[in-house]
Amino acid sequence: MTKADADSLRQAVRTFYAATAQADATGCCATGSCYAPTPTLSTALGYSAEELAAVPEGANLGLGCGNPQAIAALRPGECVLDLGSGAGFDCFLAARAVGTEGRVIGVDMTPEMLAKARANAAKSGLNNVEFRLGEIEHLPVADASVDVILSNCVINLSPDKPQVFAEAFRVLRPGGRLAISDVVALVELPEAMRQDLALYTGCMGGASRIEEVEAMLKAAGFVETRVVPKAESREFIRDWAPDRPVTDYLVSASIEGIKPA
Repeated sequence: MTKADADSLRQAVRTFYAATAQADATGCCATGSCYAPTPTLSTALGYSAEELAAVPEGANLGLGCGNPQAIAALRPGECVLDLGSGAGFDCFLAARAVGTEGRVIGVDMTPEMLAKARANAAKSGLNNVEFRLGEIEHLPVADASVDVILSNCVINLSPDKPQVFAEAFRVLRPGGRLAISDVVALVELPEAMRQDLALYTGCMGGASRIEEVEAMLKAAGFVETRVVPKAESREFIRDWAPDRPVTDYLVSASIEGIKPA
């Protein structure tokens, strides 16, 4: 992929999620019209009723494909980084988990999402969360400065996934860990699906195969890596593109890794 192609994809993703942030209704990783995230959908992604009630109104846009908090095992005092933080949903949950001695940083490349997240932060009453403008391939975060990296259905949108994992490795402290929910491919997607821009911005067309994700994690330096597909995720992924056989190829997965101590 050329630099121009990669920049074109990033701009398409930025435009799509800017529109989502500005819409009166909220949306999902989908190619169709936006709709409000329901408790049923959020529960299917792995969130509890208590978690849904704990965040400010407007933070949950229904954009995820899982709950990275479920595998993060966050501890009080930790510093957490969320890649592609959107309106701040996972950041606010993490901020409560790490407590006042901890810190949460959200990074997003879409100014409209960043504005929404900062407005939600002002409503939250939490003083240990901040949001920074930046690309996940070039994180505005210092070397070896965070304990845990979260991400929810975002890395599949990057045109340079090896660079994302390399950056994640750079900013993690020794012993730091990844806790990611993302869409992965069980088998190679047809080229027509790869080239469909609506499927790409909808979190489907850019998905990597499981073995590719595992190889990228190891190439970046991570150990104890795990990519665990969740077959039940087909129940909501099929709604993202109901006119396409996406669940023949795609599932959500939990992705984990540790930076050697």
